[in-house]
Amino acid sequence: MSSASLVQRLARQPGRAGVWVRLGCYWALIKDLQTGLLVLTAAAAYATGCCTNLHGGALAEMAGSLLLAVSGCTILNMVYDRDIDARMQRTARRPLPAGRVSPTEALVLGGLLASGGTAWALAIDGLYGGVVLAGLLLDALVYTVWLKRRTPYSILIGGLSGGMPALAGRVLATGQIDGVGLLLALGVLLWIPTHIMTFTIKYQSEYARAGIPTFPAVYGVAATRAIIAISTVLAVAVFMAAGVLLHLPPAYAQVTWGLGAALVGLVLLALVRPDARLNFVLYKGASVYMLGVMIVFILGGL
Repeated sequence: MSSASLVQRLARQPGRAGVWVRLGCYWALIKDLQTGLLVLTAAAAYATGCCTNLHGGALAEMAGSLLLAVSGCTILNMVYDRDIDARMQRTARRPLPAGRVSPTEALVLGGLLASGGTAWALAIDGLYGGVVLAGLLLDALVYTVWLKRRTPYSILIGGLSGGMPALAGRVLATGQIDGVGLLLALGVLLWIPTHIMTFTIKYQSEYARAGIPTFPAVYGVAATRAIIAISTVLAVAVFMAAGVLLHLPPAYAQVTWGLGAALVGLVLLALVRPDARLNFVLYKGASVYMLGVMIVFILGGL
């Protein structure tokens, strides 16, 4: 029996096992690794300016409100994209296309989480909540509903919404939109192509079957690799600039530079010696880089 068949069988069984399987399906809808990384960028941005506006429980409140808002937005996106997911082998077993969660059920859950998280964010701080709301609307409406199925340039809006948690974290810490916050958001936006375009290169045939325009399909793989290289260099430069403005201790700054040099070296190697395996390593390496840099900013801000 396949794992998917086992899950479907357990989901139909009453009792504790069925409840845990149902919760597992809900958890799969939020894309926990992606959501966790976005919340981490907000925590890092908050840590860079926390000492100017620190009060008890603020970090926990920020993480909680963002977790709800981002999770809800992700579920709403998956409801809208369930037809696309059903056409691609790598996503066909997700709870919605596989029929383990109904669209209505997911819509209600996503709506409750998104609205609850946004309301919580607005209650914490008006400007912070406004940034969270802007990110949610950009991602769910502008990126997913309007642009994703129409143009490969939708990735720019996706990157912009991806940078909003970092901007929100900095706003909550400082009470304003400042240059460092904008740099952190820009760094995430420029990092997105390294993370996403390497993925579209690997699965370009599946995206084509689903009718989603991607840079590899429209402009070719070689041009896409060049865009990834340029975007990566710029992202690393922006995060380094943010570190300089934040006056990171030398040891932390050196770690940031080392991580950046490693990622740039990897992307340049992938540019001159294109290879499917190296492309996958770059995809994973981009996530490791972002995780490492955010941890450095958190430690440097403590």
